[in-house]
Amino acid sequence: MSEWVGVALFIMAGLAFGVVGIGVSFLVHPRSKNRYKLETYECGIPVEGSAWGRFKAQYFTFALIFVIFDVEVIYLYPWAVSFVQLGLAGLVKMFIFIFILVLGLWYAWKEGALEWK
Repeated sequence: MSEWVGVALFIMAGLAFGVVGIGVSFLVHPRSKNRYKLETYECGIPVEGSAWGRFKAQYFTFALIFVIFDVEVIYLYPWAVSFVQLGLAGLVKMFIFIFILVLGLWYAWKEGALEWK
């Protein structure tokens, strides 16, 4: 039973941290309301039209390409850390990996996914 005391204290400290943070936020937040605070804000530009407007699918494609390449570049860090232990085989595998990345980037570029029209 004594080994769970630390876990219980940790959970209570986490809950207290959250409750205290929300309580302090509630106590110090500004309470004045005016018509400008109730407006929809989008990058300082006045909102025009309905929220149900259509967006080009190219925005989503561009974002997905960014996420894919960003996640793949994360795999370069562990390779760089253990480069000496991997030897020549690790170097060849990383060149193959980078070649696949460049091939994917070339394909996206060829298809026009990186162009804003």
